Amino acid sequence: MAKRVLVVEDNELNLKLFCDLLRAHGFETEPVSDGREAVDRARAFTPDLVVTDIQLPHVSGDALIRQMKADPGLQEIPIMAVTAYAGRDDEERIRAAGANAYVSKPISLARFMEEVRALIPAE
Repeated sequence: MAKRVLVVEDNELNLKLFCDLLRAHGFETEPVSDGREAVDRARAFTPDLVVTDIQLPHVSGDALIRQMKADPGLQEIPIMAVTAYAGRDDEERIRAAGANAYVSKPISLARFMEEVRALIPAE
């Protein structure tokens, strides 16, 4: 059974890129372009991994990560933050919110997939 990845990204090109890349590597994806829908979609989709942008309209990625980590049904799901924020303080803040991995933009596709595989290794 394919591992499932919820992708939360408001930029349509990045959303398509991440989903296409993950599908090409055998993952099932659920794209979400509005962070306000992410928690409900995660509950319905039951992903093995959440990939989320940090700069989202309406809800920050930090707040979204905290919300997922506080939810008993979602708290064990690893979260990979993808962001244009690349400062040391930014990474510490995002990891403190509960992110298990942090990848800065522009994305190296190889690094992106390395992080995905590290968070949800093949069985």
